[in-house]
Amino acid sequence: MSGSASFTLASSGAPERIAKHIARAGVCSRRDAEARIADGRVTVNGEVISSPALNVTLADEITVDGKRLPAREAVKLWRYHKPRGLVVTDRDEKDRETIFDALPASLGRVLSVGRLDMDSEGLILLTNDGGLARHLELPSTGWSRKYRVRVQGHVNTKALEDLAGGVTVDGVRYGDIHARLDRQMASNAWLTIAIREGKNREVRRIMEYLGHHVSRLIRISYGPFMLGDLPAGETEIVRSRVLADQLGITAPVDADDKPAGGTAPKRRRQSGHKFAGKAKSNFDSRAKTKSDAGPNARSGTLSLSGKRQDADNRRPASRHKAGPTRQR
Repeated sequence: MSGSASFTLASSGAPERIAKHIARAGVCSRRDAEARIADGRVTVNGEVISSPALNVTLADEITVDGKRLPAREAVKLWRYHKPRGLVVTDRDEKDRETIFDALPASLGRVLSVGRLDMDSEGLILLTNDGGLARHLELPSTGWSRKYRVRVQGHVNTKALEDLAGGVTVDGVRYGDIHARLDRQMASNAWLTIAIREGKNREVRRIMEYLGHHVSRLIRISYGPFMLGDLPAGETEIVRSRVLADQLGITAPVDADDKPAGGTAPKRRRQSGHKFAGKAKSNFDSRAKTKSDAGPNARSGTLSLSGKRQDADNRRPASRHKAGPTRQR
């Protein structure tokens, strides 16, 4: 991954900008930290500061709104299966339920890597480190976001192929889009779409540009991390060695590589703890109709590699007739 050397999972004693230091402690974003500094809400070694142009180290005593900056925890990343109907924001002006209302309390304060709109579902990465969140969101990482998309109407495959060179919609330029028709049905179709930029409502706007309303959108992967069979509403930690390997850096020894015992307290939903590295995506375990079940409804589950698997994992029937029963 390009630019991986600019990020490290280990706590560093090297000087860094005060706003970045606050963000990496998980208090708020870097931009919010700069706003709090401008408002005189941050002190360093007992003195109120008014400019973010200040380098600090772990030895400095920093307070935000009168509270001492918490010790920086080890950098962690979680996979989260966002259900439909939740907003991906810290505070919603319409007082709608957010993903942070639904997350297990044991996670503490976390940030989302990118967003999904309220009507979308699927994989969101969560982290306790603002620096990692920003690093993974940058287009320069080169990580693609892959989606399963159900659209209304009949799809023109040539129009999908033309998206590979990018497209401009209402004055906004979208980069390379890789789109594939998976299944055409009577009134709708299932597609697989991969993008790299992740602009606001990008997939929906591109489909509307092609004349298709998106009735369902499921993110199935973000870079090397897959949704797999993680149940809706549940989370799973990404082991530090796996994260470091994907970032191309050295992993620190950390407690998240050891299984945790006991049951964590919950806010509303229970946290899951099954790793699904190469597991197959279950795009609709709650489907009631063939249309809702997606392109896999007739023959079980479609893995990310495109191979079909029988839904109940039964062995295919033998092509040879059984012979007479052996006497024992």
